[in-house]
Amino acid sequence: MTIRTGSTAAVLARAAAMAGYAPSVHNTQPWRWAIRPDRMELTAVRSRQLPASDPDGRLLMISCGAALHHARTALTATGWNYTVDRLPVPDQPGLLAVLTPTAHREPDAAAARLVQTMELRHTDRRPVSDTRIPDATLTQVVAAAEAEGIACGLLTGEHVYDLAGAASRADAVEKADPEIQDELAYWIGRHDSLGIPPAALTGEQPATTVPVRDFGQPGTLPSGPGHDRTARYAVLFGASDEPSSWLRAGEALSAAWLTATRLGASVLPLSAVIEVPATRTALRRAIDDLGWPFLVLRIGIADPDHTGAAHPPRLPTAQIVDLEEVRHLLGGTD
Repeated sequence: MTIRTGSTAAVLARAAAMAGYAPSVHNTQPWRWAIRPDRMELTAVRSRQLPASDPDGRLLMISCGAALHHARTALTATGWNYTVDRLPVPDQPGLLAVLTPTAHREPDAAAARLVQTMELRHTDRRPVSDTRIPDATLTQVVAAAEAEGIACGLLTGEHVYDLAGAASRADAVEKADPEIQDELAYWIGRHDSLGIPPAALTGEQPATTVPVRDFGQPGTLPSGPGHDRTARYAVLFGASDEPSSWLRAGEALSAAWLTATRLGASVLPLSAVIEVPATRTALRRAIDDLGWPFLVLRIGIADPDHTGAAHPPRLPTAQIVDLEEVRHLLGGTD
């Protein structure tokens, strides 16, 4: 079934715009959508890849996978069935996915609730509060991730200390790498709707068991009184370490984060331990060599008594969505 109407093109354009709220490493937003009369295509913007800390493009693919899940969720919320063709052209690695609407049905209320959280979701680097996250919430967050075909393992006991040791080692390795430090500095405090604003970084490094990334310069966000004692840690991992799995890991990240936001929980991705090969290997041992780790998630309840982090900037829709091929449809009627 081929659909070529102005209303369909408008739905695809809105889904691509909502995908702009997806999380990305250092808020690089390394994606671009092309809206065709009968489909939408996701491509990677390699100029926003991190060459020092992400030379293989793993984190870029995870970021783009999160955008893909955001777009899928927006389509589902408006009642569209669709097909997803991931990495459809082997000799075009920059073309990551094609979403093709197939039929319309009743809007999906559960997906609509997730769409409502897209603009609310943000990265909060403060320690979580002393309120324990309910087991039922954790169960739903893990289930949302695993529904995307990626395992989500909760760390307990000694494995949390293994993670803490690996994270500390990754921090030391990256602090000693001038290229990574220059890269971090480049993405902080920009004025072009990219990167991390100072208001999203704490003024001092939080005193936590598992260290968060040290960006090398203080922000303006008060760290708060917590010490992450109630934080839970999960690892997204898969059986293969290849671009298709990285893309799905991003979809799992989005699904878990939107679900957590809907349930009142806070998520902080920890990627430094993945960026350093030696600490990634150590993390693989912490999950009993069950697969390749793609990302660590800190999950908890944010401190309700202190103002949280600012929402990061977002690129204008015109910079991430190409409408050239459907302008005649958007300007007309069905």
